[in-house]
Amino acid sequence: MKNILVLCTGNSCRSQIAEGYLRFYAQGKAMIYSAGIETHGVNPKAIQVMAEDGIDISNHTSNNVEEYLNIPFDDVITVCDNANENCPYLPGNFKRFHHNFPDPAKAKGTPEEVISEFRRVRDLIRDYSKNFIQSQINQ
Repeated sequence: MKNILVLCTGNSCRSQIAEGYLRFYAQGKAMIYSAGIETHGVNPKAIQVMAEDGIDISNHTSNNVEEYLNIPFDDVITVCDNANENCPYLPGNFKRFHHNFPDPAKAKGTPEEVISEFRRVRDLIRDYSKNFIQSQINQ
């Protein structure tokens, strides 16, 4: 079974959403983890938009990548340029993947405009996650 790490800056939005979808699409065929270079706590709006799509991430925790140094990852996915450029050394021989998703936590505007941006980014991550599992796990 593959070990997959999703890495972001703060492990609060994008990596949490990706972890939720990757777990959903992998259906137990991979162990999915998410972490950040820093920890900012799981964003309540990320929890909300995932619940709207039927996936509960309310029990997720915000973890620092250093907590996972002893796990032999097969794949590491960075979901923002900052994490890709500043990823600390991770031991092991793993495949690295990168896709820069916009940070919904930086959205400005009315509450509806902000939550709309969270939904837009969620949908981008959902499509990426589904395709990733199809190409890397269910091949």
